[in-house]
Amino acid sequence: MRQIFFDTETTGLRAEAGDRIIEIGCLEMVNRQLTGNKLHLYLNPERPSDPDAIRIHGLTDEFLADKPKFAEIADELLDFLRDAELVIHNAAFDIGFMNAELKRLKRPPINDIVGGVRDTLLMARDLFPGKANSLDALCKRLEVDNSSRTLHGALLDAELLAEVYVRLTRGQDSLVIDESSGNESAAPGEIQVEAVDFSQFELAVITASDTEMLAHQAVLAELDKASGGKRIWQESAV
Repeated sequence: MRQIFFDTETTGLRAEAGDRIIEIGCLEMVNRQLTGNKLHLYLNPERPSDPDAIRIHGLTDEFLADKPKFAEIADELLDFLRDAELVIHNAAFDIGFMNAELKRLKRPPINDIVGGVRDTLLMARDLFPGKANSLDALCKRLEVDNSSRTLHGALLDAELLAEVYVRLTRGQDSLVIDESSGNESAAPGEIQVEAVDFSQFELAVITASDTEMLAHQAVLAELDKASGGKRIWQESAV
């Protein structure tokens, strides 16, 4: 599955009132592995940014004045996003802005271009009801380092979102929960976990390379030296 972690920065909060996109960050993941393929764009919004927005993202009108307009990068962006699943935190906001930009160009909405949209804010609200579920709050809860996030930035936020998403969905494919099994023996409130026949899986056996074995021997030698030969484990005879 090809996924794009997607984020925008804007001149303000209301696309319907004419606010525009000024930064786009996209990060590609295929089968839960980051590929290193990314797209990062600054845009001239053709209008001033709200002072409150500038305090959040730090992108001044002067900085954006010589950047391309959305119309100039639309094809490049849509080609990058085409058929992928977009993963967005608070997707309604970014999708609303994207569709407003595309409408100005008389293009179809973004939902007609991509394969789907997944909202991590809705996912987090299901997993952590009643708790703060901003990107910063999730980084703290899921132990994702966001110390470099002094200002909001589209690419940085997309990178943080990728880390958050992987941790939100960790184990999702291996734990099958069946809440409607009707098992009468279960105590009230207990979750029934479907039994899995692990014999059907063939586990790969990965052996150390010669280089790794030499490095391991060197570490053992250092441990022996540091402990005065009192290392309590020894290598098994082969």
